[in-house]
Amino acid sequence: MNAGAATKIAVLGGGAWGTALATTMLRAGKETVLWARDPETVASINERRENPRYLPGVTLDPAPRATDDLAQAVAGAACVLAVTPAQTLRQMLGALPGTLGAGVPLVLCAKGIERGTGRLLSEIVAELLPGNPVAILSGPSFATDVARGLPTAVTVASADEALAAGLAALFSSQSFRCYSTDDLVGVEIGGALKNVLAIAAGAVTGAGLGASAQAAMVTRGFVELRRLGAAFGARPETLMGLSGLGDLILSCGSSQSRNFSYGMALARGEPLEGRPLAEGVATAGIAARIAQERGIDAPIVSAVALLLKGELTIDRAVAALLSRPLKSESEV
Repeated sequence: MNAGAATKIAVLGGGAWGTALATTMLRAGKETVLWARDPETVASINERRENPRYLPGVTLDPAPRATDDLAQAVAGAACVLAVTPAQTLRQMLGALPGTLGAGVPLVLCAKGIERGTGRLLSEIVAELLPGNPVAILSGPSFATDVARGLPTAVTVASADEALAAGLAALFSSQSFRCYSTDDLVGVEIGGALKNVLAIAAGAVTGAGLGASAQAAMVTRGFVELRRLGAAFGARPETLMGLSGLGDLILSCGSSQSRNFSYGMALARGEPLEGRPLAEGVATAGIAARIAQERGIDAPIVSAVALLLKGELTIDRAVAALLSRPLKSESEV
């Protein structure tokens, strides 16, 4: 793929992550257009170089050109980054046929599993846009860090190894390093499931159970991530990399993580309405269902799903996990 400076990249989604990625693409020397639904967000970015709703206190330097015209955003784009939430991806993609050129790669930057169907996001693209190759961008990254140009490393995945490598070269800059892989499913599963486990880590912290309990939960949660990943055909080395273990470590250890923060609020009994979107809330139930249907032992994922439904308390969840039969740690 041509990584020349004249390459146009369209970023669809004016939230924190979309805005940060658009700014990063500009730093990589690429012509970049950011599409956002909200006219106020578009005006703030274009006129004041800021996105106060989603990235308060961050000056966009450089600032991408923003528009609320989807057709204008994708016209002539060499690739498109889809940064809308996982559960609204189908709706957004439905507006692209006839607008997005055939063969233009679509890079998914959200993390989740479609709640109603249990489909991976890449499968939704294959269904709705069969003429456009799909890739995934995922890894340990907070939007505020990326927007400020702090050092970050992520993974770009595509079933087409050459495409993944070309996109990684296209997106990389001095502060944003992209590795590539052809394990599309592995990268996708790692990103989706770490959100669920981050809610669990936040709940353990919010309940005041201590750092030891949090470390145990994250470690055993990673075992469940590996089990579910293997069922989807993910390679173990992918899950041990940036988009699996790396993203899990970041998301399970900081209140900057929306999912971790949501879990803390849940355990503390704080109001949950109006909080920033936590993708793991929608993913937990479908992940637990998939584990049950496939006979995969995933007690932490299942406990998170029950916690979110209000069918289990954090105290009962911990008691249930601690009372499980003892076994060898090597039984993964």
